[in-house]
Amino acid sequence: MGRLDGKVALITGGSRGQGRAIAMKLASDGADVVITDVGRDIAGLEYSMATDVEAQETIGLVEEAGRRCLALVADARDHTSLDEAVATSIETFGQLDILVANAGIIDLKPFWEITEDEWATIVDVNLTGAWRSAKAVASHMRERFSGSIVFNCSLNGIEGAWNYAHYVAAKHGVLGLMKGVALELAPYGVRVNATLPTIIVTPFNDHPAMWARVAGRKDATREEWIDSMRSFHALRGRSGLPPSAVADAIAWLVSDEARHITGVELPVDAGHLLLPGSNPCPIPGEGPEHDTPDPWPVDPA
Repeated sequence: MGRLDGKVALITGGSRGQGRAIAMKLASDGADVVITDVGRDIAGLEYSMATDVEAQETIGLVEEAGRRCLALVADARDHTSLDEAVATSIETFGQLDILVANAGIIDLKPFWEITEDEWATIVDVNLTGAWRSAKAVASHMRERFSGSIVFNCSLNGIEGAWNYAHYVAAKHGVLGLMKGVALELAPYGVRVNATLPTIIVTPFNDHPAMWARVAGRKDATREEWIDSMRSFHALRGRSGLPPSAVADAIAWLVSDEARHITGVELPVDAGHLLLPGSNPCPIPGEGPEHDTPDPWPVDPA
């Protein structure tokens, strides 16, 4: 008997990375799974979106765990496609018990270089898309007086960071959204929480632009990126964490073991928030006579 037997979970951005790990974990605990992804690349990003091949691979992994899996195309920027995904999920499985709002994208550049369109896209997917996802399931969960929603946020929901102010702003907004939704759905018995992952080794982070940002120089290698992340965490031996670290936390939050918990921000950070911190790129001297290079390169070229 699994702790999620008889449950059905919808995971946005579920075809690979953290989404795939979440799908596999919830299936191993007994849930049937619906995964959604945008189905095409988004202009201006340093990496590609999930493919249909990756979605089919995730279906196979869920089915290996003995559960059913449905893969749908749905864009977090589009109310209609999310509403249709929810309707199809309910038609197929009869119910929806769990939403993991996991879809997200990232782009790297100083805030003064971000265009209006780039700002709008990052905020639309990461923040407004989370709201659309929750809105799409709210009516069904309210009618059943049951359900669990997890917003897979980021440590950047509570911390600042260089060179992606639009992403940081969106993730701060997700935690405000979570708290509002948690309060409004509490009378219906629906629980709403958020996870705050550290750097997770997935295609979202594993590309040259992010290697350069984290390692602190433009020609950084993947090995240097892996090594640099060790100083980001307090727990011994931790570099970037595997997607399963987030999946395990979410599986607990949506289970009856957490049935009295709502409105919580749960860090999955290997002790990062315990660290007193330091300036990794201190700038010597004061005044305009000191010429200093950009301490956080965002162009890996």
